Amino acid sequence: MKDSNIVIQTSGLQKVYTMGTTEVKALAGVDFTVTDGEMVAIMGASGSGKSTLMNILGCLDYPTSGEYYLDGLRVDKMSKSDLAVVRNQKIGFIFQGFNLLARTSALENVELPMLYDRSGKKQNTKQKAIESLKRVGLGERIDHEPSELSGGQQQRVAIARALVTDPALLLADEPTGNLDSRTTIEVMALFQELNDAGMTVLIVTHENDVAEFAKRIVELRDGRIIRDEPVVDRHDAKLALKKFVDQQSVLV
Repeated sequence: MKDSNIVIQTSGLQKVYTMGTTEVKALAGVDFTVTDGEMVAIMGASGSGKSTLMNILGCLDYPTSGEYYLDGLRVDKMSKSDLAVVRNQKIGFIFQGFNLLARTSALENVELPMLYDRSGKKQNTKQKAIESLKRVGLGERIDHEPSELSGGQQQRVAIARALVTDPALLLADEPTGNLDSRTTIEVMALFQELNDAGMTVLIVTHENDVAEFAKRIVELRDGRIIRDEPVVDRHDAKLALKKFVDQQSVLV
């Protein structure tokens, strides 16, 4: 059913919550495809269904009905234990709150997903973690704990942790929500760099400015996709960062 270059494919995805005698349809039939190497922003107001969709795409929840294929595997019918394996091997998660372990070094935080790997394929976990930290520009910070890092550096550790398992998909939930303007642009520049290198990136955001760094925007309302279109004037994060720095230097 799935082409080799399709990472995400959903068909008729529905999610219904029962609250007493009332049924709330959080997703009302979502057909959605993401191909290898895309960078997609999912947008929507509170109650639009974007968080529900993210949880299902991230294999954290099941749809009520419909089909979901992730990197060629049908995952909507999998057991919880099988789904946990898929999450570990196929998806790199990045969260707004970083979700790093306190009093634990950047290296140990990045190593963590490999310790839960059941495939037995992950060897030299420390070296892989170091390489992942170097990839996000933190090769000199491997022994630092989260409290010794800036917000932007903590998010880079979280991105390194997401990359370390060589996932098919990077799934970022409001990844810039706790960051200032400059750090937001820096993190988006890193996402664009990873995407340019071939990584498939899915960003859930409510910020238009952040979505404009993606290649495509998918917008939800009332559990349905109301917009799915390429970004026409895509922001170049490196250029945006240079412009931001130049403007700040003028103000000083």
